[in-house]
Amino acid sequence: MILHSCNTATVKSDFKSTQNGSWPKDSIVEYTFSGLDSTAQYNMFINIRNDQTFAYNNLFLIAELNFPSGESVRDTLEYEMTMPDGTWLGKGYGSIKENKLWYKEDIVFPTSGVYTLQLSHAMRANGAVEGVVNLEGITDVGFEIEKSISN
Repeated sequence: MILHSCNTATVKSDFKSTQNGSWPKDSIVEYTFSGLDSTAQYNMFINIRNDQTFAYNNLFLIAELNFPSGESVRDTLEYEMTMPDGTWLGKGYGSIKENKLWYKEDIVFPTSGVYTLQLSHAMRANGAVEGVVNLEGITDVGFEIEKSISN
């Protein structure tokens, strides 16, 4: 008997590395994708890899999903990156942890064509008005689309 560990629900996935483990405030990570079944439902995730130099408990992101029709949806998102005791969430051994973060559940991509997902961070130090210029500790930013099992 052969065991198959592939996740057949994943239909799109991509990662982009940051600049030496630092994500500049004005750097937008962009992904394009197409070819999805317009009658199916999907779950979307934002995947973040961080190392021990990430100095925050939470991560604030701005996500903008642009449709081929010209419509766009912009979200401000907050994700917990550690437990209250400081233990890292996410999976992985060693200094890199990978976090698979929910973005959209049971979303339908009704129009054929090219979709664009843009991600940027919106981090600020406690009490600071200006954003964190270079967010240290984020090594890779990615996204994943899975076929929803609730179909």
